[in-house]
Amino acid sequence: MAENEINTLVVRKPCFGLPTGCTQCLSAYLYLKFAQFSFQLDFHLNYPDSDQIPYFELGDYVAYNNEKGGLIECLKRDVGGVDLDSGISSLPDWIQTKAMLTTWLADALDYELWVGSEGYSSSPAYTIYYSDLPWPLGKVLFWRKACWIKQKHGITNENAELKKEEVLVIQIYRRANSAYGALSTWLGEQSYLFENRPSSLDAIFLAHGLVTLQALPESSVLRSKLLEHANLVRFVQQCKTELIDASPTPTYVRQFHTAGSSSTSRSRSTSSSKTKSKPKREKTEEEKTFKRRSKYFVAAQLVAVVVFLTIMTSFDDAAVDLDDADGSYGYDE
Repeated sequence: MAENEINTLVVRKPCFGLPTGCTQCLSAYLYLKFAQFSFQLDFHLNYPDSDQIPYFELGDYVAYNNEKGGLIECLKRDVGGVDLDSGISSLPDWIQTKAMLTTWLADALDYELWVGSEGYSSSPAYTIYYSDLPWPLGKVLFWRKACWIKQKHGITNENAELKKEEVLVIQIYRRANSAYGALSTWLGEQSYLFENRPSSLDAIFLAHGLVTLQALPESSVLRSKLLEHANLVRFVQQCKTELIDASPTPTYVRQFHTAGSSSTSRSRSTSSSKTKSKPKREKTEEEKTFKRRSKYFVAAQLVAVVVFLTIMTSFDDAAVDLDDADGSYGYDE
């Protein structure tokens, strides 16, 4: 690797006192920090629901999160010196621990981020993903993702009250609490989960723990469950002190946005000199495609908003007509 090459991790924006509020982005950030791999952060403010984010640029190499196994697996496979899991990923408890982190704990956090708050404006997920978008667009995108999370857990408008207790108490929170208990036991007084050395599972859990403690409100059930395990909380706080607070990463804001978000991008730019110092290189086809898609993102989503509002208006009109029709007919005894 050439000395003047700048390695860049492209993530969603910083919030809640974290370098990025997205758990997938944050886990990649922590993994590279554990590997002591030099990089800078680049905040991508548009196209917030892209499954390509986070992605990593190293010279002409670009790894996207939607590639097989996710970004961390791509880095382990393709970038020398960053495979932290070598020699420990075959341990008996590894697969079980990874499954708990990526299912039970991930599901619980997703539920609290997207469904657990009162309305979209108070939701941490809205702040993380959509607050830089125009209000109608951000609201519709948030509503769409929240509906998907509800459907994933079998919650509908018809059975919402019945399912609420079942899903929250019996399934989501009980599983999360079991996962916290198991992780607390495995961690013990060690500094890391396995063999007392950092791994991808440490990065995944720490990202989960940081977002849970920093982004969720004090009334959060999941946050209270995590706080019951003192060694896990100590682990998370120590990580924040050593990897985030004590060694901030150079940052800048990626500028290929539409005019509608330019003012927001300018206000969040933290180091314009970093942008100028980045050497030019020929973009790959995947990057060009990604940029083309981002240009039309806002326009396409605005069309979706118009269609959504049109459908809802038509539905309301039809309901009114049906009510009128019901009132105009009678049955003779």
